[in-house]
Amino acid sequence: MSQPEKKRLKKEFVPIDFERSEKIKEVLHYLYEINKRVPIIVEGKKDKKALLDIGFDGEIITLHSGKSLYEFSESIANRFEKVVLLIDWDEKGEELYSKIGENLQGMWEDFAAIREILKILCQKEISEIEQIPSLFHRISGKSLDVREWEE
Repeated sequence: MSQPEKKRLKKEFVPIDFERSEKIKEVLHYLYEINKRVPIIVEGKKDKKALLDIGFDGEIITLHSGKSLYEFSESIANRFEKVVLLIDWDEKGEELYSKIGENLQGMWEDFAAIREILKILCQKEISEIEQIPSLFHRISGKSLDVREWEE
């Protein structure tokens, strides 16, 4: 068997990880419920689209909107009491998370654990919010819909 065939087979037959996929779904469903009353700030348009595609219907604000970080933070602070910072956890994302976090001090800390739990559950396989739906599909064999939840 050739090397490309081995790689293709490895990708096709990723072991299903129901436990981890259920935990990811649980965290995202919890975030979906929070998002009904608290906006989520994401890094870019692809992150926002990924959340909308999996069923989020609350306010999702894109960080890269043409404003400086200071102007963006000021407009957020003037409009909202609380926000969820769901910024990517690659190197650039961590830097932005830190800067925005400083600017919005006291507004996001209540929800910081959500991002940290997602980082742990996604392990080192992904580092961007936009990749969550494909990771979920890969480890569960199913599409993700955060609106569906059985207690």
